[in-house]
Amino acid sequence: MTYPFNVRVYGALILDQKILLSKESYRDKSFTKLPGGGLEFGEGLKECLAREFAEELQLEITVGNHLYTTDFFQVSAFNPSEQILSVYFQVFPSDKATLPENLVAYELGKEVFWKDLNALQVDDFTFPIDKHMVSLLQALS
Repeated sequence: MTYPFNVRVYGALILDQKILLSKESYRDKSFTKLPGGGLEFGEGLKECLAREFAEELQLEITVGNHLYTTDFFQVSAFNPSEQILSVYFQVFPSDKATLPENLVAYELGKEVFWKDLNALQVDDFTFPIDKHMVSLLQALS
């Protein structure tokens, strides 16, 4: 028997008490989340996260501490026959000197922006697992 899991890996990039968020659109749905994306066959979680930041932001990162892995059932918002498993890590720029003042998303339909970590609210995120992360993220301040 096979199980339809979709593994997602996300990074919390926090600098100067601000957290980087991503606005995206997919299948006519707009949503706000942390930067990151889907695990591809043959790659590890940290490798996936580094690839996603490189693709989306042209930013090399160092993956830090594991923050959270989904511990409840969550069906995919895009495929009702898939279960989402999300893994979150804290991330850091590999070389802070190369971090541009204004990060730009390099993939069509994506935008990134900084949010004051202390002002972060559940409603800033679209998906239930990300909403669950708000108190965990604020504890990093």
